[in-house]
Amino acid sequence: MRHHGAMTDASALLRAYDDQLRTDAETAHAAWAERRGPLRLAVFPGGYGFVSYRDLDGVRADAIDELVGSVLAHFEADPAITTVEWKTRGHDRAPGLLEALAAHGFVADEPESIMLGEAALLTAEVPLPEGVVVRRATDEADVRAMSAMQDEVFGDPVSIARADDLVERLSGDDGTEYWIAEADGRIVSAGRLQPVAASDFAGIWGGSTREEWRGRGIYRALTAARARSAIAMGKRYLHSDSTEFSRPILERSGLVKVSTTTPYLWRR
Repeated sequence: MRHHGAMTDASALLRAYDDQLRTDAETAHAAWAERRGPLRLAVFPGGYGFVSYRDLDGVRADAIDELVGSVLAHFEADPAITTVEWKTRGHDRAPGLLEALAAHGFVADEPESIMLGEAALLTAEVPLPEGVVVRRATDEADVRAMSAMQDEVFGDPVSIARADDLVERLSGDDGTEYWIAEADGRIVSAGRLQPVAASDFAGIWGGSTREEWRGRGIYRALTAARARSAIAMGKRYLHSDSTEFSRPILERSGLVKVSTTTPYLWRR
């Protein structure tokens, strides 16, 4: 048996990320998905197109431009699709890709850090402010309140479609868990735990905390609760695409930044 911590070096973690996570797992919750050459194309509820891949090594720069054009034409032909995200990673060798995306009207969004590490590093009990409770959200009312809070924190209009999608996944069999922190019955922080089938990983996603409650250990406590749950599911590693808000918290807990990911977005 590998001794604990044997795989915490960044290059080995990055290999595990590429091999275990850049698979059909990325499109597991899509309404529709297909392979096109080296690419995975998907459509998520709400008219959201998505493109990812394991690697584009060996695809010539002139072929990449053609590939981007044909993918965009495919999504453009469906009027229900309003946004397309092409997910890029900082460690990929894909000459000409970023230029081709820009030429076809994709715009780079904020880069995020790819954070990976042993779930066991994040399980420590975190003292919570008085009156704050961390628990799993298991009924529809909780999940709708959680979704609305996250939309608000991210500065988006409250999305019924997104809430419907989360509620639908609540009754699914993929192991998705929603975790919330409440103060006086009001949700002040929330996040999702997403086990990745046929892998050693679970993802921690959607972490958001109301501004007036930040810096008090609540996000860390939610992360610890999710880490303990991931271990109970038999998962060894956690992964997260982190903003600059959550990256330092995860780093202090022992996750490692192994690369970056930048979504390139096309909007109709």
